[in-house]
Amino acid sequence: MTHPDVEQAIMGAGELECLLAVLQSQGYQVLGPTVRDGAIVYDEISRMDQLPRGVSDRQEAGRYRLESRGDEAFFGYAVGPQSWKRFLHPPLERLFQIRRKGESLELDDGRFATRFAFLGVRACELRAIAIQDKVFAGGPYRDAAYQRRRQDNFIIAVNCAVAGGTCFCVSMGAGPKADRGFDLALTELLGDRHEFLVEAGSTAGRDVLARLKSRPAAATDIDAAAAVSAGTAANMGRTVDTEGIRSLLQDNPDHPRWEEVADRCLSCANCTMVCPTCFCTTIEDHSDLSNQVATRERKWDSCFTLDFSFIHGGSVRTQTRSRYRQWMTHKLSSWVDQFGTSGCVGCGRCITWCPVGIDITEETAAIRATADARGGAAHGGT
Repeated sequence: MTHPDVEQAIMGAGELECLLAVLQSQGYQVLGPTVRDGAIVYDEISRMDQLPRGVSDRQEAGRYRLESRGDEAFFGYAVGPQSWKRFLHPPLERLFQIRRKGESLELDDGRFATRFAFLGVRACELRAIAIQDKVFAGGPYRDAAYQRRRQDNFIIAVNCAVAGGTCFCVSMGAGPKADRGFDLALTELLGDRHEFLVEAGSTAGRDVLARLKSRPAAATDIDAAAAVSAGTAANMGRTVDTEGIRSLLQDNPDHPRWEEVADRCLSCANCTMVCPTCFCTTIEDHSDLSNQVATRERKWDSCFTLDFSFIHGGSVRTQTRSRYRQWMTHKLSSWVDQFGTSGCVGCGRCITWCPVGIDITEETAAIRATADARGGAAHGGT
């Protein structure tokens, strides 16, 4: 379903260079996909030739490889190990620094005014950003640093033309086509042409589109783009049954599957590090040896670390089974109680980047199967 404010046009692939130039002229730091260290990562982009042209990825549980597509597609891959979270909620952030100046103290609160333009945001990632908006800016306790980073972002979505082997965004209602939350959305059209269907989803997006060479989209163009999204949706690498999943997990805290997965889980926290919605952090204070500078930093943490649940008397979750259960139950179940939505967008990163290939869709199905067999609560609740 198309957002009511969307306008559609067709532009040639070469106009990507002009798009980058327009955004840079408006003061944006353009961040987008590029190849580095055998993976597609997000970094600053200033030229078209930095994009992963002709590159695809092969993903399965615990496996990720880049391959040549044999064509000139700019966005012919699924998602890499990084998400846009690393820019909006960075892995290491200085909250403030205090310097001694004679008899007084000087405070630096680390504020900045960078304007981000994100190029290549997938539908699942748009959903992840919206979820983090709820976490950091939608409730009574708001994160000022996140709000500053999120302010005035320009988002260029890309509708997926391929589904990764671990993708299940259709099951989570999070893709593969972006329908809101973007300024511009691109659908790459290949074959006898190399063009983009461009959809403007905001006033800022329409203003940028007006500065690009394009023509109005014909019905055949719109149908071709719709076929791309439909083909991707029909070829998901994974599925998960979400009916009653909230109560399914909450009602099975002692299910034997938790022990089975703990026998494989390394508690390495990879799944939470690559997840685009996980937001757990810890605070560290540092001072220099001369007692002149004191710094407070916030960095990503994980419910898989032993210290994360440490309170007076020790850690609450000393066993791997309880830590994995906490993560998966929170992600798919109790997140709904907190924020009114699932914490999972079906991007599949936690499956791909798990060193031992633990699959959240497989674990959910296993718990559901035995709950159904014994008449457990598999279909109640949210």
